[in-house]
Amino acid sequence: MEQMNGLVESVLESAAEHELWAPHDTIVVAVSGGPDSVALLHVLHEISLKFIPLTLICAHVNHGFRPESKEEAELVRGMAEELGLPFEFAEFDIPSLAKESGLGPEGTAREKRYEFLIDTAHRYGARSVALAHHADDQAETVIMRLLRGSGLSGLSGIKWKRTEKKVELIRPFLRINKTALLGLCQNEGFTYAEDATNLLTKYKRNAIRLEVLPFLEKYNGRVRQSLVQLAEIAGAEDEYMETSAAKCFEELVSEGDGKYTFNRASFAAIPSALQRRLIKLILNYLSADLSALDFPKIEAVRRGTLQSYPTTWSLDLGGGLTCMRQYDSILFSSKPTTPQASYTYRLFLPDSELKLEEIGKVMSMAVLERENFFVQGEDYGKMSAWFDRDELVFPLTIRSRLPGDTIRIMGLNGSKKVKDIYIDDKIPASERSLIPLVCDGLGNIVWIPGVRRSMHAAVGRHTTSVLLLSLAELDDHEVT
Repeated sequence: MEQMNGLVESVLESAAEHELWAPHDTIVVAVSGGPDSVALLHVLHEISLKFIPLTLICAHVNHGFRPESKEEAELVRGMAEELGLPFEFAEFDIPSLAKESGLGPEGTAREKRYEFLIDTAHRYGARSVALAHHADDQAETVIMRLLRGSGLSGLSGIKWKRTEKKVELIRPFLRINKTALLGLCQNEGFTYAEDATNLLTKYKRNAIRLEVLPFLEKYNGRVRQSLVQLAEIAGAEDEYMETSAAKCFEELVSEGDGKYTFNRASFAAIPSALQRRLIKLILNYLSADLSALDFPKIEAVRRGTLQSYPTTWSLDLGGGLTCMRQYDSILFSSKPTTPQASYTYRLFLPDSELKLEEIGKVMSMAVLERENFFVQGEDYGKMSAWFDRDELVFPLTIRSRLPGDTIRIMGLNGSKKVKDIYIDDKIPASERSLIPLVCDGLGNIVWIPGVRRSMHAAVGRHTTSVLLLSLAELDDHEVT
């Protein structure tokens, strides 16, 4: 009984520290029949009787892997009856389901197991599901993630608790090693089942437990405790860093139209550790599945942001995620890049406006007599341009840009490529397709709204009639 008291005391201490439960909680206890889960059920039952009022539900899953699975189910059923606890049971043909799911036997078993446990919790109104992961499991997990090349989040290992579908998954045994749990079962006479597949090194976790950790223990007899300690430290520091990254996100990142943007100078001012986390946090908001993301991709974004050149680039991060640099702005999107809409419209006098549905704009045209034009003044803003009506060749064409487009600009001897103007003005590539080109009846580009006006049909002393062109957002135009 002394060993039971020691384990109960340790679990109560961990539960209080990590807020694993509160009085009168209902907890579904996942019991496979192995020594770990059998110990968990008995320890929680002892706590519920003598320390904190808890309602326990014993739940067991038969994965259909081994012939003895049915015997194990009956073992757990008998245990629940002996303790006076409700028993919930599920049976799956995992080998068959694995062929359909594509997750493999282990992945499919885990998915169906958690699905059943969480469903059971919902039916009983339980706050949590208790799982029997212990300190040795934690050490194995840290090693596996270390070998995989994990960062601080991975090295924090198995979490004491996490929420899935409004149910908390709690692990009260994370500081207790396997030897102590086995000792409890043997000393107290708790019957448990042995899973022979735990000895098969074809499973990676088994190989870590049976080969890698014993090898490392030759150099450090306390390597398991050291790995558990590493997980504790990494977990606390990871939580702190996540909070800091969330604060950086609020201060630096702007969101709009399903895209996230930040200024590269502001990004460069924060520590590199936060830079990586900020990138991961943005991508996490864009997609729940970050399995395709690895360190090289995160680092490619970070380094590309910090380098002076090139000032424009685009990175396909996989999973439909894209990062683009547009001069001093870094933009993340989960939307596939759509090809530029191709359009061509004619604008005749006395037409007053033309809707450009492809880019969500509207082009307005007004004729002003000379005296009215000079009374009102010429400052109509960058999204307006005026021309000598009598010198402008009609009809006007409003179209999307084409490769090789050039424009003749006042004060410039010859023509300049539209593409070069966009680059000189640092107009982001994603915005260029939203700028229409206005051409006269001879095909000359006479105006690029918000960018340049050509030398054609300039207003001068001889002008008697002025044509005013204006470009506005279609939504704003319709509202007004």
